[in-house]
Amino acid sequence: MNSFVLRSLIRTFAPMKIDRDILKIALPSIVSNITVPLLGLMDVTIVGHLGAASYIGAIAIGSMVFNVMYWLFGFLRMGSSGLTSQALGRRDLHGVVGLLFRAERVAMLIALAILLLGWPLRWIADMVMNPSADVLPLFHTYYNICIWGAPASLGLYSLSGWFIGMQNSRTPMVVAITQNVVNMVVSLFLVVVCGMKVEGVALGTLIAQWCGFLMAAALCWKYYGKLIRRRLSLRRGVGGETASFFRVNRDIFLRTLCLSSVMLFFTSAGSRSGDVVLAVNTLLMEFYLMFSYIMDGFAFAGEALSGRHKGAGNTVALLQVVRRIFRWGVWLTAAFTVVYLVGGQLFVRLLTDNPAVRLSSLTYLPWIVVMPAAGVCAFLWDGVFIGMTLTRGMLVSSFVATVFFFLFYLLLFPAWGNHGLWLAFTVYLLMRGVIQSVWFRRWYPARQ
Repeated sequence: MNSFVLRSLIRTFAPMKIDRDILKIALPSIVSNITVPLLGLMDVTIVGHLGAASYIGAIAIGSMVFNVMYWLFGFLRMGSSGLTSQALGRRDLHGVVGLLFRAERVAMLIALAILLLGWPLRWIADMVMNPSADVLPLFHTYYNICIWGAPASLGLYSLSGWFIGMQNSRTPMVVAITQNVVNMVVSLFLVVVCGMKVEGVALGTLIAQWCGFLMAAALCWKYYGKLIRRRLSLRRGVGGETASFFRVNRDIFLRTLCLSSVMLFFTSAGSRSGDVVLAVNTLLMEFYLMFSYIMDGFAFAGEALSGRHKGAGNTVALLQVVRRIFRWGVWLTAAFTVVYLVGGQLFVRLLTDNPAVRLSSLTYLPWIVVMPAAGVCAFLWDGVFIGMTLTRGMLVSSFVATVFFFLFYLLLFPAWGNHGLWLAFTVYLLMRGVIQSVWFRRWYPARQ
């Protein structure tokens, strides 16, 4: 998406300045985010045509394990975004550079720990996910290759959050597109041309992760090298505050732990129900991920703009951003609901040619239709809360919603089976949004 196309879209859909500010960040972020589920769809589609459900299951479990592992350290992105946007609003350029270096330093230390603990972490994953005998060796192959992408993935988390905090979502867009094109091309080449299977998809992911991180680092130096050199020369705002960084992001870490436990258990519950159910849940979860990544584009706009306005002390502008972002959310929710209702069966047929998986997927499609309405508030509030660093509200909402998820699962799964699992997940999404709405209402009167 070049600058001319981006400006044209913004002028067409955003007559108000606040909407233009939102779309300047949201549209590139959406383009970045949409490549992620499309890439997941490509990986699933590649292995979905290899003839056995176990290939889909191995990719599902492998992807989930690394997603959970990296999600636990999502504060590297979210904390960088919120804190950087607030520092930018205060015009604290020393703090801006300090946050970049601090986040990257912490990211590399965490990545080193993951590499050193690679075998114990895989053993834990085996115990928790409990893959079948057919899936287990394929999962190990995927894991043993992809773990070497930890430094690149976590380093890119920090850089992406910092870019968004700097009100720059175009650079992450360029990096994401390049990364995912590399992944797609390499995976297809290794699987289709070289005859590899799961190992081909894993190698494609690994190569793309390092390409994305190195490209992001190069662009950061290109666009902000002068600022970084100037602040480094003053020896200010770069070190000595790692403990403070962790204190600010403690709630984000614990909140992410709650979210990760739900997603991990969701996949694990499907795995225990058999390879077909695991494959079905994996395919349908791609619908959820597609919606979430689209909504995250507007959540990223909420992070950048609400953080900047809070840092500048402009509450009026902050509330205007919140109202307009939620207006966009209503329209997008309606659009996704219609698309999933009308085209859900077609999407399933495109994703797999396995008859058992296709037939079983149709039974659970109604849960995907109601998912956008259940989850929209949670996605959008997350962005606003990150930008405003209202991290305690994020933690409380996630913890309560997680408790509701497991309660509904325990009560309904014995009688409803996989439908009980999907209902529990729907309630979990809904509760997050409801509690955050109440929390924001508590914050707003306190500022009057």
